[in-house]
Amino acid sequence: MKRLVGVFSFPKRHLRKLVQNGDYLEAIEFGKNLEKKHSDDADLLFMIASIYYLNGDAKNTLSYLDKTLVVSPNDTEALLMKANLHLYLKEKEQALDCCERLRKIDPQNKEIDEILDKLEKL
Repeated sequence: MKRLVGVFSFPKRHLRKLVQNGDYLEAIEFGKNLEKKHSDDADLLFMIASIYYLNGDAKNTLSYLDKTLVVSPNDTEALLMKANLHLYLKEKEQALDCCERLRKIDPQNKEIDEILDKLEKL
């Protein structure tokens, strides 16, 4: 019983453990269940996006990054991941949009220039 209490007391910790163990599908299901009660938790939404990313699911990754950015519009990590994913998908306009938003939030961020350099080569 003690283990179950820990899971419910520290659900994000359990989610991280699933990811560390490579149990991505179980982590996605667990994360989606957590989302029902914590839909305003930007960290949780970003974690779910990251799990989808690790699992190679671009569509759901973008969906959860969008949810993250609704809750936390200035989340630079979410914007960077989204820009890189759009770059990977060769969606130049969407990637540029993310870079512009990032530049307003964090003008000194060097990763923006790296993404923009890669976009020029598309």
